[in-house]
Amino acid sequence: MNLRRKGMLASRSLYTLSALVVFGVTCIVVGDTAGKALVQDGTAPIFVAWTRFALAALLLLPFCGLSQAEVPMLASPRLILRALFIVGGISSILTALQTEQIANVFGAFFIGPIVAFALGALLLGEVVTKARAVLLFCGFSGVLLVVKPGFGMTAGLGLAVLAGCFYGCYLVATRWLAGAYRPRFLLFSQLLVGAICLAPFGLGAMPDSFTFWSVGLLTLSAVGSAVGNFLLVMVSRVMPAGLVAPLIYSQLISATLLGLVVFGDVPDALGLIGLAIILMSGMGSIVFADRKG
Repeated sequence: MNLRRKGMLASRSLYTLSALVVFGVTCIVVGDTAGKALVQDGTAPIFVAWTRFALAALLLLPFCGLSQAEVPMLASPRLILRALFIVGGISSILTALQTEQIANVFGAFFIGPIVAFALGALLLGEVVTKARAVLLFCGFSGVLLVVKPGFGMTAGLGLAVLAGCFYGCYLVATRWLAGAYRPRFLLFSQLLVGAICLAPFGLGAMPDSFTFWSVGLLTLSAVGSAVGNFLLVMVSRVMPAGLVAPLIYSQLISATLLGLVVFGDVPDALGLIGLAIILMSGMGSIVFADRKG
């Protein structure tokens, strides 16, 4: 009875954590949708990326609980490396969104779970199961249908793939460091490093004037990204990168819906098939993880 109860609690815990990841990645998609609206209106992607880090860092500073003893830790090479991964990912995906449909960008972005899966096994010693490996590589086949390498692949989709590679590295780095630092400190460190690194480029691309609409979109972009990544840091403390990574697939639903509603974007038939394969492989990973638990 005790074993059965423990199994039920573990299952509920898995679904609760999974729901947090889904909500977190949806927040990130909302932030990226705001960013796409800005860059389509002529705002430079690098400025949007910089403001995302800078505004979020300012908003979080009063609530991050930063102590005097933690200030020197902000210069840790491990934290800087992790932050550079997310800087590269956000900068690349915002540039990709300038020319590509948001659903296709996120489809190409899902090379990230493959990267996280491989690096999690190689560097962190996380368990590799045949079922999860098969499902992730099915997802990768879906990515290929969206990206169409050699058959219409664009520079924007190439940047989305690069963003996914950065993000996969970021997920593994988060798992690597999650037990050593507080979640709010981890989030603040990446925001601060990103704001500092992108400042010369962001300030150089600053628009001549701002409207109420552009300020609102910049704030939404920053808050959406910050909330989403904070939830991912929290969950990564207790879930392996190889399990968190497939849940990121749920972004496809919100990305497709927001792309349709906000921008009127509809992926082509081949792209829709690829998106469906990616989504099914991600959901299948959760089912297998639950059965194992």
